[in-house]
Amino acid sequence: MCALMCAGLLAVAGCARFDSAQSQPFTTEPELAPGPTTTPTPPPPLPAKPFPKECPAPGVMQGCLESTSGLIMLPDSQSALVGERMTGAVKQVSVRAEPTVKTVIPVDPTGDGGLMDIVLSPTYSQDRLMYAYISTPTDNRVIRIADGDIPKPILTGIPKGTTGNRGSLIFSSPTTLMVQTGDAGNAALAADPASMAGKLLRIEQPTTVDQAPTTTALSGLGAAGGTCIDPADQSLYITDRTASGDRLQRITKNSVVSEVWTWPDRPGVAGCAALDGTILVNLVDTKQTVAVRLSPDTGAVTGEPEVVRQDQHGHAWALQVSPDGNIWGATVNKTAGDAERLDDVVFPLFPQGGGFPRTNDEKT
Repeated sequence: MCALMCAGLLAVAGCARFDSAQSQPFTTEPELAPGPTTTPTPPPPLPAKPFPKECPAPGVMQGCLESTSGLIMLPDSQSALVGERMTGAVKQVSVRAEPTVKTVIPVDPTGDGGLMDIVLSPTYSQDRLMYAYISTPTDNRVIRIADGDIPKPILTGIPKGTTGNRGSLIFSSPTTLMVQTGDAGNAALAADPASMAGKLLRIEQPTTVDQAPTTTALSGLGAAGGTCIDPADQSLYITDRTASGDRLQRITKNSVVSEVWTWPDRPGVAGCAALDGTILVNLVDTKQTVAVRLSPDTGAVTGEPEVVRQDQHGHAWALQVSPDGNIWGATVNKTAGDAERLDDVVFPLFPQGGGFPRTNDEKT
């Protein structure tokens, strides 16, 4: 039966007609356009990211700061803490990282006051303490700042004036904090032993509870510039501005006071840095840093101060020696009235390295 049915089907198929008018030409399966690959073409590389991201200031550690005050070089010689006088901010800046705000201290920046200097405790790695010299609406004072805590007063009641409020801090020993105060615009206060204005004061074992009375190391100071210590012999150097001229003075380890150099033309002495008998001093008004060189045998000045920076970065106040021997400065162009696009900045005094310029002979 199956065989018969198959034969019938074949017969029917053999009799079928294909009318050419009704037939359609044979076409192959249409080809589709190729789809996307599973690995897309990578985009072109992005241009190099400038540093700092928000302030591409070449040749400096950090730019775009407000007018600066205190400067602390950190152990890596590539980062620092810098104070902003008008805002009260202390920022950590670095060659290779964006700035971060360490703390903001409430200050009164009127006149030439505000946040005027900062210094770390000699045992900062253990106690995490920082000290600052600031202005409030009623006085100038020294405060202590612990990480994560509010500032606490150490020494209050330093006279405040419309000018002459600048000051500086430096540890002359692990337990002795030296405070340079301005004359508050009144030379008579600097000569008054009952006043803390226009003095170099000693605070022993600075603490917030039962602080020992301060003692006076030097009187008769004018508007404060800065302080620095030469590690070679532990001499302390002080710059200040008086009506008759700007000065660089020295106090030896044995408390002998002498006048090292005077500038009758009053170029605006500010911060200083000392190493091995060379004292660098910033002159704000003339946009200079000068080197005062002393004889290693007698301590006498060996010649006219030598200009080692002229105009570069403008008006600079702070100076600090970094652990690698270079010198860093910080500018005050915004408040000196000569700001540029990237001011204010923290900059290396010797961008090519080479360390501190000890003598003219060594330079040649």
